[in-house]
Amino acid sequence: MFRSSMIKKSVPLTLALTLALALTLSLITSVFAGVGGEIDVSGPINIKELLIFTLLFLGGLGIVFGVGLAFAAAKFAVKTDPKVEQVRDILPGANCGACGFAGCQGYAEAVVANPNVAPNLCAPGKGSVAAAVARITGKAASALEPNFARIMCQGSWSKSVKKFRYEGVQDCRAAILAGGGDKACRYGCLGYGTCARVCPFGAITMSADHLPVVDIVKCTGCRKCEIACPTKVIEVLPASRQVLVACHSKDKGGDTRKNCQVGCIACGICVKVCPFDAPSVENNLSRIDLNKCKVCGLCVPKCPTKAIRDYIPHRSKAFIMDNCIGCHTCAKVCPVDAPSGEQKKKHSIDKDKCIGCGICTARCPVQAIDGTFNASEVFAAAAEKKKKKSEAA
Repeated sequence: MFRSSMIKKSVPLTLALTLALALTLSLITSVFAGVGGEIDVSGPINIKELLIFTLLFLGGLGIVFGVGLAFAAAKFAVKTDPKVEQVRDILPGANCGACGFAGCQGYAEAVVANPNVAPNLCAPGKGSVAAAVARITGKAASALEPNFARIMCQGSWSKSVKKFRYEGVQDCRAAILAGGGDKACRYGCLGYGTCARVCPFGAITMSADHLPVVDIVKCTGCRKCEIACPTKVIEVLPASRQVLVACHSKDKGGDTRKNCQVGCIACGICVKVCPFDAPSVENNLSRIDLNKCKVCGLCVPKCPTKAIRDYIPHRSKAFIMDNCIGCHTCAKVCPVDAPSGEQKKKHSIDKDKCIGCGICTARCPVQAIDGTFNASEVFAAAAEKKKKKSEAA
């Protein structure tokens, strides 16, 4: 397949135009020939011979140009791998740019031509499209953790203060031009729904209190909302990162408290209670290191302004299985003293105290604690470690 096919198709068109031009010139010549015309003749004009000569001359000229175009098409043709079109046909066509390329065509060309471009970069297509692209390109499609848009602000209109009444175009990008926006907190969500309008998948809706709500089933992590947000309160993050400080304010704690009911005041309590040293306070704002965070949620109830958001709606309680060796590790690491028991005997967990943080599950040396949100992940990691150890031996 050649991109020059369009040039080849122009050859018959060139001939047709040439013939039409020949007829037109012949008619014009015949009209103006004679007395008062622009052509001085001394005898009668044979229209038939004139038409034949003109047609032959211009027809030959058209053939020469047509052959020239055909030669140029063959000489300068750019070969296109048919796999590119195959990949392009199975992509969703959203042209969202989440893959890092300029639209679906750009990604199709790159994934076919470049061996370093993975087949699973199409976020809207998810696993089915990744498998199809891998099959066409002959690459391995590894599992890719999904990304979701997270709204890093909880300051809806009823929970935040306005510094003036805005009556302009109902768009965040327009509102920001009016003195940096109408919110007293210049870091907060303006609430005029620009993110919802630019989302190509309908994953964002606006709440009655003018705060974006993300549907993670529809969200593909394409980043269009993140780019469009003028105050940058939207971040696209891995799905596993579910405990976040949902605030961007860098104002001093007192100013933040005056401007918003749910803003981070940099009190540092989260830093003190975290057993993994994940949160840190810098520039009057607490941020959680996603690489250190184990999603235990201990900081969530301790935050005095509820600025920390927990995206795990229900944390199941831990329970101890029969393979417990009574090492007492769970009792040592539990932040709420829920486990108890004698050394070298099966322990038990007080359901009323347990908060489902999963710390004991992660620390148990024999994987004897189940029921927490991270149990399957812990068990899988332990099995993989055991498999590698046996292979090495």
